[in-house]
Amino acid sequence: MFSSLTSMLPLVLMFVVLYFVMIRPQMKKQKEHRTMIDAIAKGDEVVTVGGVLGKVAKMGDSYLALEVANGVELQVQRSAVVQVLPKGSIK
Repeated sequence: MFSSLTSMLPLVLMFVVLYFVMIRPQMKKQKEHRTMIDAIAKGDEVVTVGGVLGKVAKMGDSYLALEVANGVELQVQRSAVVQVLPKGSIK
C-alpha cells in the first residue's frame, strides 16, 4: 500500500507544479483582460490584436466601432482589444 502511494507522489507533484507555473498565471491574465474589456468606454484609445490603433466611436454588446482616421470606422470584436492606451497617444 505504501509503495503505491510513493509511486504516485511524483505525478501528483508534477500536477501541482503545472498548476502554479502555467494554469494559475493564465487564469489571472484572462481575468485582467476581461476586466479591461468591461471597462472600455467611448472615446478610449485602444490597440487590437492585429495592431490597429483607434479611438472607440460606438459600442455594442460584443462589437466596437473604432475610428482609425477621420470618417473611417472599423468594427471589431471587444475580445480583439489587447490594450487601452493613455489619452492622447494617437495623433
